[in-house]
Amino acid sequence: MRLGLALGYWGRGPSAEHVPLAQEAERLGYDSVWTAESWGSDVFTPLTWIAAQTSRIKLGTAIAQMAARSPTTTAMHALTLDHLSGGRVMLGLGLSGPQVVEGWYGRPFPKSPLTATREYVDVVRQVLRREAPVELDGRFHSHPYRGEDGTGIGKALKPITHPLRAELPILLGAEGPKNIAQTTRIADGWLPLYWSPFRTDVYEASLDAAPEGFLVAPMARAKVCDDIAEGLLPVKAMLGFYIGGMGHAARNFHADLMARMGFEEEARRIQELFLAGRREEAVLAVPDAFADEISLVGPRERIAERLELWRKGPVTDLLVLSPDPLTLRTLAELN
Repeated sequence: MRLGLALGYWGRGPSAEHVPLAQEAERLGYDSVWTAESWGSDVFTPLTWIAAQTSRIKLGTAIAQMAARSPTTTAMHALTLDHLSGGRVMLGLGLSGPQVVEGWYGRPFPKSPLTATREYVDVVRQVLRREAPVELDGRFHSHPYRGEDGTGIGKALKPITHPLRAELPILLGAEGPKNIAQTTRIADGWLPLYWSPFRTDVYEASLDAAPEGFLVAPMARAKVCDDIAEGLLPVKAMLGFYIGGMGHAARNFHADLMARMGFEEEARRIQELFLAGRREEAVLAVPDAFADEISLVGPRERIAERLELWRKGPVTDLLVLSPDPLTLRTLAELN
């Protein structure tokens, strides 16, 4: 099981620690470093900054939001950074949810998310393989554009720049069972939002047809500490926000996932509290058991025991979310 460093997206502004953390992770032998985006900092610019100040570590997007860019634009970003970094890019993509897609990106959330995802990946792959001009008679991502409001004179093109790698790895952030199953067919890997080594059966059927070499790269908050309850607070804060606030009361993919993992009543309670403006109560309502299962928190010996459980499942890459150099070093030593 390889280790990756997950940096997430910025809060109010850039963190001065991100580049030193990436450099430390590279020194410790971490395989990859990952950035993110939501409705603030973008995913590619910080990764480019990190690429310029590292030499070996792979560079992943977890995730680049599909609604933020056309598939050809995303492919341009990926092939450009892949050239500049010497072939280190891993392209993680995700569809997000209706509130973000329509509220921030000003685009309709696709009525058929699986079709939209499949078409998006198809176009990205066509660009990277550069075998012929990009053409797709699609429902969401037709190339050339064939809508009634178009001119009708669009021309199929292939990239001027020759991509460095035709098979640059593409991973998808998928949550629903059908979406995960499709991911095993059209992508090189999967970026789970929550992963519990105690509940691998939740994903067993969806991963049944995964090919050899398929990447499973969940993200987990980690903290070496003596006080487990205190160490879990940032995990609970994250869960309170995602379960309660990252979606509509009637359509929240994160809450649905928590429910499928055995915490349905708790997930709905978190939503209810958060949407009522009782955010602190929502965080406190996150069960310690769930927060603990999907993270690595506690003394060194406890984390060592938990790592053994993570290794027994299908996880190939553990993306560690931690701003703490001691925790990063401990995990490198234990792994």
